[in-house]
Amino acid sequence: MTTETVGQALVTRLKSRGVDCVFGIPGVHTVELYRGLADSGIRHVTPRHEQGAGFMADGYARACGRPGVAFVITGPGLTNTLTAMAQARADSVPMLVVSGVNASATLGLQHGHLHELPDQHALARTVALTSQHVARPAELDDALTAAFAPFAIGRPGPTHVQIPLDVAGAAADAGATTAESCTPPPPDPELIARAASQLAQADRVVILAGGGAKNASAELRALAEHLDAPVVQTVNARGLMHGHALSVPASPSLKAVRALIEDADCVLALGTELGPTDYDMYATGQKAAMRNLIRIDICPHQLARHPAALTIPGQAQAAAAALRSALPAQPRETGGATRAETTRAAAFEEIGPAYRRQVEVLNAMRDAVPDALMVGDSTQPIYAGNLYYDHDRPGGWFNAATGYGALGYGIPAAIGAAIAAPDSPVICITGDGGAQFSLPEVMAAVDENLPVTFVIWNNRGYGEIASAMEEVEVPVVGCDPTPPDFAATARSFGIAHVRVPQEPEAIATALTRARALNAPSFLEIDIPATAPGQE
Repeated sequence: MTTETVGQALVTRLKSRGVDCVFGIPGVHTVELYRGLADSGIRHVTPRHEQGAGFMADGYARACGRPGVAFVITGPGLTNTLTAMAQARADSVPMLVVSGVNASATLGLQHGHLHELPDQHALARTVALTSQHVARPAELDDALTAAFAPFAIGRPGPTHVQIPLDVAGAAADAGATTAESCTPPPPDPELIARAASQLAQADRVVILAGGGAKNASAELRALAEHLDAPVVQTVNARGLMHGHALSVPASPSLKAVRALIEDADCVLALGTELGPTDYDMYATGQKAAMRNLIRIDICPHQLARHPAALTIPGQAQAAAAALRSALPAQPRETGGATRAETTRAAAFEEIGPAYRRQVEVLNAMRDAVPDALMVGDSTQPIYAGNLYYDHDRPGGWFNAATGYGALGYGIPAAIGAAIAAPDSPVICITGDGGAQFSLPEVMAAVDENLPVTFVIWNNRGYGEIASAMEEVEVPVVGCDPTPPDFAATARSFGIAHVRVPQEPEAIATALTRARALNAPSFLEIDIPATAPGQE
């Protein structure tokens, strides 16, 4: 009878917890983790860089809600993944990174072993919600339990488990192969009653919905309609109220949206950290004043970071449903739809003509390919959409242009999303500069035959940064890296390529044709260097 190793037991335990895909690049320090992978039924996807593995795990998790998992080697494998882990931490994305580490007897000695770090465990703890070191085979199950716990009952984010080389190949202890089920506790009924009373007495309620509410679309709509309250959606909440009269799919950093919030006599913040990349992206040092603020968040620590009239720890979906039930039976009529309509019009005008043109492109893309996952990098149409854009699918608009703001996110994250949601169209929107951070990852889409359309906004440089430098009269330096010939690059990848101007109708037509290919492809949007708003 063959004895199961710790590496094989790890794979078994991951599968029992619902893991069906692992992103990773095998190396001599993770060989033992791969021993049981081939026969496990878990899909393995090979990125071209460990940062790509992390971003793929992030996109996977955002698309399906389950944690994305990455296997990386000791030392450079982990350090390459830290950027992706930090992005996941900023956006509360569930991700598990499993890494090797040098043999137990060598740790901390700094003798110069291959891939050695002074203290890899300590380094991981600076970014991960929890980092577990498996010192003995018997510790594997406890380490996995600790790593998966934040995904079920708290604010999610990246977690880390490291297994020394000698432990990974050692005989595993017999342990539980199924995970204990964990569910978050329901919100406190007394706090819900107090919040309902406060909301019922208000005349101009405004709801702020964040990424923590993206699974509460139906409950949020019912609550908003009952209160007749406009709903302002942060970047990660777009799609929750698509096309609704009470929807304000615009950044709370805009003056028009701030005015709406400050006019409210009660503000309900649901699943939003009130962070500056959403609420003060222009770095003014101020956010909209929020009278009688009620905050609901899954994380008690998050609730303690901003003063509020009332805080309620709890899951957004359950809390919104409980609030609706606790309110008086008669719906309110407070002119909410008019307030929302006025704010939408003012916000769209406020973003300026260049960004309005880009939002029109986004609208055309959305209408050409309904119910798509639009995954973005830090590029001008994404900045425009983050300021104002109404997506048609909850959780279907996400990017790295807020929070941690890692460039190079879009391509690998879109690949992860396509694997998690194979029946959904996936559109990646990246600039020519950001694409060059992770362009080789497109070959992973080719390997996996993923029909992702990679939309490349080619303004031949870092256009947004150049504009920012010009605004403060700093000489523009370093913002014009020469892009590759994307048509030739596409040929080398063996995928289709089409180039179109920045015209909504042409882009929509090209996108529809690209989708019909059912294969990865490039759609390059050619932006002349002297185009208005692009100087």
